[in-house]
Amino acid sequence: MPASALAPLLRRGEKPGFVVEDMTDVDRFTPAGITLGGDPLYLVEGLERGDDLSNWTPEEALPVLTSRGRSPLLLTEGLHWVLQQPEILERGSCFMTIGSRLTKPGGRLDARTPALWISNGTGRDGKDRKDAPKLGWCWWGNRHTWLGIASAARRSGG
Repeated sequence: MPASALAPLLRRGEKPGFVVEDMTDVDRFTPAGITLGGDPLYLVEGLERGDDLSNWTPEEALPVLTSRGRSPLLLTEGLHWVLQQPEILERGSCFMTIGSRLTKPGGRLDARTPALWISNGTGRDGKDRKDAPKLGWCWWGNRHTWLGIASAARRSGG
C-alpha cells in the first residue's frame, strides 16, 4: 500500500492519521541506498525510534547508523510500525524515516525526508487534527529535538 493510503489508517485515540497538505508527492519517496529483495513482504527486526539521535540532522545521523550496522527505516516501514504499535509515537518523541527519499529528475535527491509525529493542531493541520498522527517532512539538514532517526537492525524474507 502506498504511504498516502496507510497514513489515514493510523490512530491516536479517535484521531485518524493524515499526510500534510504540502506533501502531495509522498508516494514518490522510495528507498534510497537500501536494496530490498524482490518479495513484497519481509520482516523488519530490531526497530529503534532513534531517540539518541534526536537533535541530529539526517545527514549527520546516516553515517552513525551505518557504523552501528543499522539501516535507516523506510517510510512504509515506519507507518507499519505505528499501525502495529501506535504508542511508539509519543508527544515529544517521534521519528524521521530517512531511508526514503525522493529522487528528482536528473538524479538529485529532494531536500526533504519523511517523518511521523503528533500534530499540534496548528496552521494548515487544523484544530480538529490536534493529537492526530501526522506524516510530514523535515529538511535533510535540519535538527529537531523531538524527532529521532528511526532504524532497523535487519530485514529478512524479502
